Amino acid sequence: MIKTTLKIDGMACSMCEAHMNDLIRKVAKVKKVASSAKAGETVVISEEELDIPLLGKEIEGIGYRLLSDSSEPYEKKGLFHFGK
Repeated sequence: MIKTTLKIDGMACSMCEAHMNDLIRKVAKVKKVASSAKAGETVVISEEELDIPLLGKEIEGIGYRLLSDSSEPYEKKGLFHFGK
């Protein structure tokens, strides 16, 4: 799995976060998505790499701006991984 962090300009409140999460779920196959207006970012967990140019276009289409993106491998930690 892949963890992608999108830096986004223009999110100001919890409704902006919800709007962004809904858009990401609609445009890409994701396992998990969480947005933070305070941090100005959206973190996406997915099986495959995201189509960043498409996401950027869709994000701009709803009034926000994709500033940057970064991806890294993601490994889900199980309950028994705690403390290791």
